[in-house]
Amino acid sequence: MSTFKAPKGTYDLIPPHSATYLAVREAISAPLRRSGYGYVETPGFEDVNLFARGVGESTDIVSKEMYAFETKGGDRLALRPEGTASVLRAALEANLHKQGNLPVKLWYSGSYYRYERPQKGRYRHFSQVGAEAIGAEDPALDAELIILADEAYRSLGLRDFRILLNSLGDKECRPVYREVLQTFLRGLDLDEETLRRAEINPLRVLDDKREAVRKQLVDAPLLRDHLCEACAAYHEEVRALITAAGVVFEDDPRLVRGLDYYTRTTFEFVHDGLGSQSAVGGGGRYDGLSEMIGGPALPSVGWALGVDRTVLALEAEGVELDLPSATSVFAVAIGEEARRILFGKVTELRREGVAADFSFGGKGLKGAMKDANRSGARLAVVAGERDLAEGVVQLKDMESGEQRAVAVADLLDAVRDRLA
Repeated sequence: MSTFKAPKGTYDLIPPHSATYLAVREAISAPLRRSGYGYVETPGFEDVNLFARGVGESTDIVSKEMYAFETKGGDRLALRPEGTASVLRAALEANLHKQGNLPVKLWYSGSYYRYERPQKGRYRHFSQVGAEAIGAEDPALDAELIILADEAYRSLGLRDFRILLNSLGDKECRPVYREVLQTFLRGLDLDEETLRRAEINPLRVLDDKREAVRKQLVDAPLLRDHLCEACAAYHEEVRALITAAGVVFEDDPRLVRGLDYYTRTTFEFVHDGLGSQSAVGGGGRYDGLSEMIGGPALPSVGWALGVDRTVLALEAEGVELDLPSATSVFAVAIGEEARRILFGKVTELRREGVAADFSFGGKGLKGAMKDANRSGARLAVVAGERDLAEGVVQLKDMESGEQRAVAVADLLDAVRDRLA
């Protein structure tokens, strides 16, 4: 046994379970790739100020959960706790917004890091697939992203998730609501830290998960009652477009997100089969984030969906993905001449797009056939010296047990026919 273990709050993805994670990432990204979103990949760490400015210094993510460190050269860096700020930084640095084709539509997949109390569905290292549409203020863009996420989940077979939708207003109407909310919060019996947070960003208090706090928030003023005319009209258009697409959602006037950069449209995907960690993904519009990190005004919208949480949701619903076998053909060679010939045939099969494997290690027939069974292959190709002397190999159907001799020269065509 190894001396080392995965760090607390992290996990290893290993076969066969890892195949489910790959399938989930593929399913989430597929609708994006069909909709003009190009792939972007950013470093696993960034300047700590990118997240302090963008995500917000008052958020738990920045103040309590971010892995920050100083390099030998004196740079202050942080492991990325979320993807949006990094992707926007990359787009600005590459001047993608100056190429005349707005919005810039990007998708990404990667690992993110937060120092949290580990529990099922909440890890210190987790995986997300995300999408960002940068540089356009259009309710159709908000609706598109919600529809694409809904399509991704349904393509996986998920049915018991809910979409929660709200508007957080903008720089015109949110300050008015902020003052009303702060006045309300000052009259509650809250601890010092929560009161301090209420002065910095009162909307963050609405996201407090503690029951003692939530009970006091029952009569809190709602932002929807303070939206300006433009924000109210924008939100109604998003709702209408989603409805017209047949996507079911729930209006949640108390929904806020754990990041400071959100404006107007905000949404969350929740699955009630996951207990306290019910959110499987979410996102919204962040029209001011570009300016927060030193860029020009670039109204944008995006989301991130948790791969880990999505896998848990599939398990909660009892959904088993139809995963292709990692191996379709397994070659078993008895004798050195057979090893050379069948290894060459395995290489040919792979070059023709057939998933093929080989019995390595010089095992006998019994041990090699056990490997073939464990591989999950549909077909086994077996050959010994006598078979090769006759110019044939044995092609065995691993499901039915049926076996027949096939000329070595005809093996590729025979395999194609049986797998078709």
